[in-house]
Amino acid sequence: MQSPEHIHPALWRATQLARGAARTVPTGHAALSAELPDGGWPLGSLIELLAPHPGIGEIRLLRPALAQLETRRPIALVQPPHAPHIASWMSWRLDPRQLLWVAPEKPADTLWAAEQILKNGSCGALICWLPRVRPESLRRLHLAAQASDLLFVAVRPSGAAQNATPAPLRLALAPAAGGLSVHILKRRGPVSDAPLYVGLEPGAATPSSPRHAPLDRRLPALPAAGRPTPALAA
Repeated sequence: MQSPEHIHPALWRATQLARGAARTVPTGHAALSAELPDGGWPLGSLIELLAPHPGIGEIRLLRPALAQLETRRPIALVQPPHAPHIASWMSWRLDPRQLLWVAPEKPADTLWAAEQILKNGSCGALICWLPRVRPESLRRLHLAAQASDLLFVAVRPSGAAQNATPAPLRLALAPAAGGLSVHILKRRGPVSDAPLYVGLEPGAATPSSPRHAPLDRRLPALPAAGRPTPALAA
């Protein structure tokens, strides 16, 4: 009997990881890549990262993949909880000029901006923070992502794990000494029973962020007119 993947690339056995059905970019973390279908972050697909709070290292987890994207294509950050920490981006050898920082005033504007970025196709990656989002809005974004070739990541609260998602890949993150504990909640393949440890490179040191601090810290910044003071985050 033929293997399912030989019949059609979208088929795989429930006991094995799906292979050869998606375009991917390497994660840069060997232990994590070994547990993901096709061995990397899928392109043109919704990826969910669930975190107890922002700033535990979600950007550092994605850093190796972002570094492999085409330098001429922007990296869009939509509704980040803090302003991008330029010193960290430079220390990671990422060009800050690639950053497209979008700070919508309304949740509906966030979804509209994310969908337009996906449809435009000029960006290499889109990272969108979605504290609250309806399932139908996620489906709409996932459909838009499928027509693109970019890395699309939605960062959501840990409590969202109780809700269904159209995302083919969903990971729960938790802080761990020097890195993250990563539990794969959903993937195209067998259930992942135990979380795995992923070590992360430290962010750039700042006067308010000691070199030994494992988590991202904040730096004050001058407020713009009519807006609350932003904080820089790695």
